[in-house]
Formats: sequence, structure tokens, C-alpha cells
Amino acid sequence: MKKTRKTGEPINRREMVKRTAAGVGAAIVLPDPGETATKTPTSFAGLAADYDKYDGLGLAALIAKKQITSLELLNAVRQRVEALNPKLNAFCDLFFDKAEAQIKTGLGNGAFKGVPFALKDIGIHMAGVKTISGSRVFKNYTPNFDSTLVERYKQAGLVIFGRTTSPEFGLTTTTESVLFGQTRNPWDLERTSGGSSGGTSAAVAARILPAAHGSDGGGSIRIPASCCGLFGFKPTRGRVPMGPTQFESWNGCSHHHVLTISVRDSAALLDATAGDELGSPFLSPKPARPFLKEVGAPIGKLRIALAIEPTTGSPVDPECRQATLDAAKLCEGLGHHVEEARLPIEDSIMRGAFLTIIRVSMARTLEDAAKVLGRAVTDQDVEPITWLIAQAGKQISSVEYSRAIATMHQTGLAMAKFMQRFDVILSPTLAKLPVKLGVLSLSRNDVQGYSKDVGEFGPHTALYNVTGQPSMSVPLHWTKDDLPVGVMFSGRFGQDDLLFRLAAQLEKAKPWAGRKPKV
Repeated sequence: MKKTRKTGEPINRREMVKRTAAGVGAAIVLPDPGETATKTPTSFAGLAADYDKYDGLGLAALIAKKQITSLELLNAVRQRVEALNPKLNAFCDLFFDKAEAQIKTGLGNGAFKGVPFALKDIGIHMAGVKTISGSRVFKNYTPNFDSTLVERYKQAGLVIFGRTTSPEFGLTTTTESVLFGQTRNPWDLERTSGGSSGGTSAAVAARILPAAHGSDGGGSIRIPASCCGLFGFKPTRGRVPMGPTQFESWNGCSHHHVLTISVRDSAALLDATAGDELGSPFLSPKPARPFLKEVGAPIGKLRIALAIEPTTGSPVDPECRQATLDAAKLCEGLGHHVEEARLPIEDSIMRGAFLTIIRVSMARTLEDAAKVLGRAVTDQDVEPITWLIAQAGKQISSVEYSRAIATMHQTGLAMAKFMQRFDVILSPTLAKLPVKLGVLSLSRNDVQGYSKDVGEFGPHTALYNVTGQPSMSVPLHWTKDDLPVGVMFSGRFGQDDLLFRLAAQLEKAKPWAGRKPKV
């Protein structure tokens, strides 16, 4: 018979580790109701002490059971922001007054009712809150409407209190800007937190909140997830709405979702936000059931392609290589078949098309920005690399642009054929450890050096933006110096459900949520 603990008896370290490893999604310690007064918070002070032991669904459960109020939870987050943001610079805007108003006027009745949440400062709008996109060009832009995604976040019951930092227009894989400065990695304050969702990754890794919004146009959810030891999931193209003012970004390469501590939060948040949007040019296959039900579901034996070497030919850091090899061994130990494979991609052609799309998109963005500024944008309004990207976009012909779109489609076809042999592709998320701040900044004047450094840092991720396939970074490795190293698993178009099943299996086999930075 299973022994039960007497009320008031403390949980010892060994038992906590066992409970942390047990059960899918239980990498966050979720105390049972009434277990002990010291482990189940019934007051603001109790929650402040135990807050980082809960994921988003865990916090929502406390609110639903009236063990804590939404306002007390928001105040606990406010305390953490005040204590940690000066070190990290993860937030560029805070509006706790608006969050309090959301609570007072009534929250949506979704799975995350009362849970604090933050939006990345790019590509998503909230009425009465600035959307700055990390750029001086839009520093005064305040929309009067909610994006469809924000509407769905509110329906889920989330309490939105702030904006997380992004580099200018999300154009690089670090989070640094002239306007807001450098965002720091909680694991090493001299290193990047990744980009472009680096404010989100820093905030979640530091346990300021258990989940927050991000977007991914070339790896911008998965890269910061790898840098900060988080679970970062990029859904299938068209899965998450982007309207109503813009239904695609970078010709369908950019996707929105979240960075989280637990797999189950990511799945539940995708359930809350996924679905068709009126006017959208993209539709993703509808799931057979809620994604949350995939967490812990049987997965069977997967055929996994191991693709460590970048198609660019750039080198892979030994730690990133070892992390991927260890993940392959873990998958084999779980009963999956892992086979080395070479991806069917000519990188220079694929990447050339991808960069063409970005350059043209930036040329349009700066031209449209003139309507906000009331004059043409000049090189004094944006960072040097941003300006050069936009100027290059103006030189691209309509034929080149059309050819780039056709190349994207052919890349998707080639990968779809490849995926007939495999269920999942395993590769490093990054080819380097988180680099020092400044290396990937858009304020550099040597565009060739910048392009080389960005390309060598994250050569694996952009492919899945071009093809629209679901892809995730899973935190399975840390260096001896306690730097996190993510590994990337990518699935067939539309098969987000399979990735969640695999992620949950990995989370149970090798839990990560107990590892926290000492910031």
C-alpha cells in the first residue's frame, strides 16, 4: 500500500526529486490540495515563496480552487519583475494597471484564467498598448484594436501585463536594440538570451512567469529557448492566427506561439489559440483532438533522422554536437529508431530565397512606416544592418521575388518527400553556445561579418520556417559551466500532435524544470 504523508510533514529533497520526475508535465512541482500548509500557498506571502514551482496550468488550478486570487498572483509577478528586470532588461513596457483592470472587469473562462502573461513587442497588437517592434520608428505607435491572437489569449483567461523586448523588427538572433538596450541571459549575464524572442526567454527562464508569447520567423522561438533552457515550440504554418491587419509575415515564414517551462503549458496554450481566422491565406490541418491530450499519450516507435551537420557546412560546437548525440541515445533508449541522414536541401538556394523574402519585406516595412512618422524613414531612424537590409530589398526585381516564393514552395515539396521516410528530424538547435552580447547586434557596421556570425550561430532553424513544418527546441543538455543547450526536433507539416507526444516523453525521461538560473 502506498504510504501517505501526515499533514504538516515537510517534503524531503529525495521525494521532491521523485515527484518532479514523475508524470508528464510534472517537472514543475504541483502540490496536492491540502498536502501541507507550507507547500500549498493560501496567501500572497506563501505564493511569493513558492511561485516558481508552478507552471501556468498549476497556477490556474490554485486560482480555481480559491487558494490564491488573480490579483495576488499578479502582485507576486510584479515583485519578481521589480527584483529581476533591472538585471535582465526583459521587459520594454509594463502596464499592471491595465492588467488589474482586466481582472476587475472579468476574465475569460479558459484554462489559464487569472494567470499573468506577457506579449513580445512585435507582430501582435493590444488596444491601448504600444507596438514598438524594437524600433525608434514605431516608438509612439499605439493601436486601438486587439490582434486575433490577443483576443484568444484573453478568452483563455490570461492577464496581460507587459511587453517583452525584441531586436529591431525581429531581424537578428539576439535581443539588443538602440532603443531598449541589451537583454541579458539569466544563466550568464554577459551572453545573449537569443532572439528575436529574447525578452520572453529571459523572463521565463528567470521564472518571472511560466510562459510568454514569442514569434519565430527564422528560429526566433527555438533559438532563445535553446539559449535559456526552455521548451520552445514553433507550430505548423497557419496554426496560430496573425491577423487582422496582416495575415502573414515574411511570406508565411513567421509563426507565433509561446516559450514555456512545461510541455503541457505549450500544448494547452496552442489549444487556446489555434484555429482558422477569417481572411487568412493559410490553413493548417485540424488536429484529431486537443493537443493537451497528446501530452502523455502513447507514441509508438518513431523513425528519427539525425542531421547534425548544417546544410551550410558551418562548424558545430562540440557541446551542441554532444547534446544532439545524447538526445539521439535517449530516443533510442525510449524505443525509437535513429538513423543518420542528409537533408535534401541546397542551402545556398534555399537561404537565398529566404533572405530575398526578408529584404523585400523590410523595404516595404520602412516604406509603410513613413505613414506613422509623417515623412520618409532615413538611415538615422533605424539601425545600420536594418537599413542595409531594406536598401537591398529595394534592389530586388519582381522576377527575383517571384522566384524566391517558388523556391520556398519547392523546398517544402523536397522536405515533404524526405519526411515520407521519417517521422521526425533531430538536429542541434544552435551550432554555437549563447554568444557574448554585441556579436549579433544590428548596430554593427560590417554587414559581411554580421551575416557570417548570424549564419554560423543558427544554421539549422530557418529551413522549417521556409517549409512551415512544426519544430521545437527541447532543453536536454547543460554544459559544465551551466549553460543550457537545446536540441531541435522537427516533424511533418501538420503533425504538431506527434511532436507534443515526443516532447512529453522526453520531459518525463529527462526533466528540466528543476534547473533554474541563479540570477
